[in-house]
Amino acid sequence: MSSKNIETEIRSLIDKDQYRKLLKFFKKEGKFLGEENQISYYFSGPEDLRIQKSDKSAKIWLKKGKMHDDSREEIEVKLELKEFKNAEKLFEALGYEIKIQWFRKRNTFLWKGVSVMLDDTKGYGHIIELEKMCKEEQKEKTINALRTKMNQLKIEETKKEEFEKKFEYYKNNWKKLVK
Repeated sequence: MSSKNIETEIRSLIDKDQYRKLLKFFKKEGKFLGEENQISYYFSGPEDLRIQKSDKSAKIWLKKGKMHDDSREEIEVKLELKEFKNAEKLFEALGYEIKIQWFRKRNTFLWKGVSVMLDDTKGYGHIIELEKMCKEEQKEKTINALRTKMNQLKIEETKKEEFEKKFEYYKNNWKKLVK
């Protein structure tokens, strides 16, 4: 029996006004799961390997597949917050370099059975992300359900090419953008 280890998600870049309206909407219509400040380090290498710490926790995680895909296998190892620095040292000792640092404030909600994240990322902008974990054989159906929910919000899904372009720009300029 396969576990629900496939992360399906769709996202959109939104402006500050949309962000504020959606925050208000989800605080009323969804279940508020919390707000946290997150710092993520993206490492060099062939896979999408990251470490992250927030106000409450830390983790190491690997997302298989291509960045910005609708669905990817996700492997996550939770850490005690105090272990974040050791995780960073471990990967650097193995030859990985931090290629990006990502600083965001994330508000998380549960809405109609879907995780909703509203992000305000320093130097990058505002994003809404709808996400649901599923089994491999359910991913197409789950992605379509997420798209239906995004349409209900009257938010147009941002094309992957636009995210790729914006992410490349951030990757090459993040040190200036986060000052």
